[in-house]
Amino acid sequence: MGKYQTISVPEEVKATLEKAKGDKDWGDYLMGLYEEAEEARREEAIKELRELLTDEDLEKMRGASREFREHFKLR
Repeated sequence: MGKYQTISVPEEVKATLEKAKGDKDWGDYLMGLYEEAEEARREEAIKELRELLTDEDLEKMRGASREFREHFKLR
């Protein structure tokens, strides 16, 4: 990693996070938390889409996405 920065948090928050991170370094631990949160958001968004869209809608979207990727060219 590059340069380091300081983030101010309440003592209670730091103590809780320190227990949870164990032997990991702060950068790895916080990136792991961020990645887990992003994955959970993606999964929730997909779940919501599946509730809103029919299987036919999802298949049409897959096809359109595939076609776009096949024909996309940078100029």
